[in-house]
Amino acid sequence: MDDSENTPVNPRIGTGAATIGDVIETRLSRRGLLMGLGAVGALAATGCATRGSRPRVSSAPIPFRSPFRFDEIARGMDGTHHVPSGYRADILLRWGDPLFPDAPAFDVMSQTAAAQERQFGYNNDFIGFYPLPTTASGAARGLLCVNHEYTSTNLMFPGLTDREISAAECDVEMAAQGGSIVEIVQQSDGTWQLDVSSRYNRRITTRSTAMDITGPAAGSDRLKTSDDPTGQRVIGTMNNCAGGITPWGTYLMTEENFNGNFLGELPANHPETVNYARYGVPGGWYAWGRHFDRFDVSKEPNEPNRFGWVVEVDILDPTSAPKKRTALGRFKHEGAESVVAPDGRVVVYMGDDQRFDYVYKFVSARPVDPANRAANMDLLDDGTLYVARFDADGTVEWMPLIHGNGPLTAANGFASQADVLIETRRAADLLGATPMDRPEDVEPDPKSGRVYVMLTNNTRRTEEQVDAANPRANNAFGHIIEIVEPDGDFTATRSGWEILVRCGDPADGSVGATWNPETSENGWFGSPDNCAIDPSGRLWVATDGNEGTGLPTGSGLWPQRAKAAGRDAPSSGRRSVPSCAVRGSRPMARHCSSPSSTLAMATTQPSRRRPRGGLTLPMACPLAPA
Repeated sequence: MDDSENTPVNPRIGTGAATIGDVIETRLSRRGLLMGLGAVGALAATGCATRGSRPRVSSAPIPFRSPFRFDEIARGMDGTHHVPSGYRADILLRWGDPLFPDAPAFDVMSQTAAAQERQFGYNNDFIGFYPLPTTASGAARGLLCVNHEYTSTNLMFPGLTDREISAAECDVEMAAQGGSIVEIVQQSDGTWQLDVSSRYNRRITTRSTAMDITGPAAGSDRLKTSDDPTGQRVIGTMNNCAGGITPWGTYLMTEENFNGNFLGELPANHPETVNYARYGVPGGWYAWGRHFDRFDVSKEPNEPNRFGWVVEVDILDPTSAPKKRTALGRFKHEGAESVVAPDGRVVVYMGDDQRFDYVYKFVSARPVDPANRAANMDLLDDGTLYVARFDADGTVEWMPLIHGNGPLTAANGFASQADVLIETRRAADLLGATPMDRPEDVEPDPKSGRVYVMLTNNTRRTEEQVDAANPRANNAFGHIIEIVEPDGDFTATRSGWEILVRCGDPADGSVGATWNPETSENGWFGSPDNCAIDPSGRLWVATDGNEGTGLPTGSGLWPQRAKAAGRDAPSSGRRSVPSCAVRGSRPMARHCSSPSSTLAMATTQPSRRRPRGGLTLPMACPLAPA
């Protein structure tokens, strides 16, 4: 499943389209070496080096005192989950844990879809926290919003390796994907516990949750199916990767690798053939299409068009229908992080998580009303979606994906704005967006006006693409780009950009990593995935895929803080020294996702995908003395 993100489906690759590597080479040849950022834990600054050269470091180190009060964790990979000395990690929830008073106890040998829909889901990714008023005794409480990205079929069902999966087991898988909204309360000893009796607790699943399709694509003929002749109602969400919490307190669930859940073959010369090829539909990862017609494209050819969207959920009303907001585009959404611009409009930043795909932002047409939550509930239906072109002069051009703009016309197969949004990738191709090295989380900092783009890696880069700025074929380490919005105006259509971090082991000259000279041997990182900026301006980066580098290190969590332009913000690797904050055990080394920290919670919660007889555990890791 994960390998699909490594396989580019962008037809522009190989036709001369400038990739981000090409642009970086030109940019750095004009402006010289860029120092990257450090990160406390696995986040540190990187710059460029030619292949086979010695690692470059800043020639004039600037002393920097770490703002973190913990001892750095040693690099490694073993059977233990590691946090700094004096801190602790607590198990908060596990796959199958009951979320409601009437939910049955988990029984791995006797799973049912009905039971799973009352229990915590499988394989966590995004975690969002929404504070609630304290309890009568003054205890902190809040809502935890957790995405359940995918299911590991052979781990879930005993004995499945010897037979085909049944319809009932497929039903369980669909009940395990989606999301969970749960209330948690802080205990007197500092730990957090689930409140099973909370009226806010809710499961959202692929199997049964009815959702509204809203925005410009709602009602399109391309969204109509046998079960939904209106094109405005769909059952379920799936492959929910990262996400976001909006300023008005809703939960954004993003649909990423939806292509893998479909089987079958389109009829010859079907009008969706080109569209589906651009998304890799059908992927055939799951057997659902053998038992349920809507996941077989030969029987329901429009069903895949109903996935790949951002889903907005009102977490304060568990009876409300989630809404698929089509104005934010259809692609393999990694996340949807929002920020309020100076003029009051909301801006949502998003990455399309596949090699050689794009970075996007959506700008609402109307401003947020901070005094009227209800007035904001449909803000994401009306606005402009932009795709980024990173130019060699250090600017980002945000190009509007609007029907009639340039090539986005009927002559190229776009009869309406609905078509532009349903085929967001192809529209971005035609506008000449910059193919990126697997863009994942894209996080805006409202204080500094900067935006951080996590680019996990690109193992499909060939030797012929190696250059001064991209010195690695089969690049397994990734990098981070910093976008600077002018005067903090997140609605701007022209921005600045720099390379913030180039990842890898600085002791290996062939990697070409660059770090602050004060960075320890445990301070560098690889494969940045998700990130968060805490109220103190510290950037926390979670990694994914370090085991693929062949190095003895698991994925983990690395915070950093640096001074930039007189304010606290990540910038210039010379002013930032990394330290490791959380490191996963061997079973957890695959992916540390979704750092989410709030002052109210006083806890950083990396979500852990940890099979334990199929169990997946989100770990609450308090970064305060135990």
